[in-house]
Amino acid sequence: MKRVRSTSRVVALIVVTLVGAGACAFDPQAGGSGSGGTTPVGAAEQVTGASGTPGPGQRPATPAKPKPTPTRMTPPTKPTPPPKPKPSRTTPKPTTSATPAGCPQGEHQRAVETYLAQLGGFGRVTVDGRQSAADCAAIKKFQKRYGIRPVEGRAGPTTYDVAKRLATTDTGRCEAGSGTTFCIDLTRQTTWVMRNGKVLVEPTVTRTGMPGYRTPSGTYTINYRNIKEWSNPYEVWLPYWQHFTQGMGFHETTTYLHNKSIGSHGCVNLLHADAVRYWELGKVGSKVVLVGRRPGT
Repeated sequence: MKRVRSTSRVVALIVVTLVGAGACAFDPQAGGSGSGGTTPVGAAEQVTGASGTPGPGQRPATPAKPKPTPTRMTPPTKPTPPPKPKPSRTTPKPTTSATPAGCPQGEHQRAVETYLAQLGGFGRVTVDGRQSAADCAAIKKFQKRYGIRPVEGRAGPTTYDVAKRLATTDTGRCEAGSGTTFCIDLTRQTTWVMRNGKVLVEPTVTRTGMPGYRTPSGTYTINYRNIKEWSNPYEVWLPYWQHFTQGMGFHETTTYLHNKSIGSHGCVNLLHADAVRYWELGKVGSKVVLVGRRPGT
């Protein structure tokens, strides 16, 4: 009986020992199978990193210093030299010419110089056929006075035509007599004013009736005046109107006077300044003398 009890105690001790060993031998983090053998708990924490506290008798692990990554040294770049300036093309200096800048020489230079010198009153003119600053100024003054466009000092066809007509007008053809007389040269398309046999207003330009509306020559008298007359047939205002015959009279032009392709319907067209002057000198009873005939009418 005593032998049986002793045997039972031995068996119970063995069972207790086996159950306690099984509770500590398996690391659940090692897969739970236990096939990997026994691993101390402290060792597992260090491996997994679950705890940074060293176990008893262990020297704290010194963390490894990261090796510095070698940087590739970029050699310093040399400063880029500024671009060399390219030689610019040298602009040739303008050559000095006899023609003043902005005042071209026309094809009738010498003839215009001759007529302007003959007429006088427009400044110093040298008759040599070459444009100069003085010639330019004189031609411009002439062009402005007689409504020639453009006023550029060029001796072109219109300037030549007007200068020739004025310079060749014979004021002696007008039989003025006493008092104030308005004279018209229909051939040259010029007009002037006489008083007591002397020239009071120098010849200026005009434009008379076009083909089919010829202005007749003869001697007439101003019989009606109006500072601004309305033309019923042509529906246009006639400034500084002075009537002398058959619905014809003096008045300021309503178109470019030097357009020779057109003309009036018999009236004597004047530039603005001349129309004003004629209005100031005229009156009812003033004599009007027309000589010659406009070419082409």
